Amino acid sequence: MSAIKVLLAEDHVITRQGVCRLLQKEHDLSVIGEAGDGEEAVRMATEMQPDVVIMDIAMPKLNGIEATRQIKLLRPTIAVLVLSAYDDDEYVFGLLEAGTAGYLLKTASGDDLIHAIRAVYRGEPVLDPVVLRKVMNRFRSPDQGPGGGRPFEHLSEREIDVIKLAAKGMSNKEIAEELMLSRRTVEGHLRSIFNKLGVGSRTEAVLDGLRKGWFALEDIA
Repeated sequence: MSAIKVLLAEDHVITRQGVCRLLQKEHDLSVIGEAGDGEEAVRMATEMQPDVVIMDIAMPKLNGIEATRQIKLLRPTIAVLVLSAYDDDEYVFGLLEAGTAGYLLKTASGDDLIHAIRAVYRGEPVLDPVVLRKVMNRFRSPDQGPGGGRPFEHLSEREIDVIKLAAKGMSNKEIAEELMLSRRTVEGHLRSIFNKLGVGSRTEAVLDGLRKGWFALEDIA
């Protein structure tokens, strides 16, 4: 199995070097590049096509939100994992709207970061508990009701089963066991769901479902 290719986008050299050393200890992770600003992150992601970009928010030239938006526009299959000290609503929801697959705060442990990289690579969502509470509070607001779209749009019955279980936070392996499918089949269903919804990650798909009233908050609690 080939290693997961990771691009680090972080303007603080000491932090970037520390994360790089941490990841280099893992046999299944390979740091293929380091970007010191947002513009460089977009350029390197486009040219090098990593599997995962670890993205900071406050960077020179182009902030993490716009860099993420451009990367997802140019290379939608790349998973962007935010690693930031900021948990302000404008950053959290700006990045989720831009297409980030995961959002960790820098209070996370090294093990948390490694687990998150592997998870977003598999297409599984990763949200720091603080960020998850913000998402739940946002959709608990009276202003946030069903989006009025057709129920589950053009999804097949099996795809509906998969996205409902994904909304509960189940891993691809757990979904496969629950539905008595192979993990590869589940991954195929998720790719089909992403294509139909026009999203690039499970996090985006679940948020889209919340907006359209497909899931109750209890489904992702």
